[in-house]
Amino acid sequence: MVTIESTAAQPSASGTPGGFVRSIGIWASRVAAAWGRRATIKTLHELDDRTLRDIGLARDQIETAISQLRRLR
Repeated sequence: MVTIESTAAQPSASGTPGGFVRSIGIWASRVAAAWGRRATIKTLHELDDRTLRDIGLARDQIETAISQLRRLR
């Protein structure tokens, strides 16, 4: 009797090393994005009110504007 086994149609196990590495990659991307957002917010807060007005922002709108930019991506 001949037995044929195929692993191509089997779903990957959730606890595989590849899944762990992928999770670490996703986490690292999110951390990097959060650092980028914080750096952008810090930079905008360092601008004077006139410069912020020139780019169409008030100081109290900075965090909202950055969070809206994030949603557009």
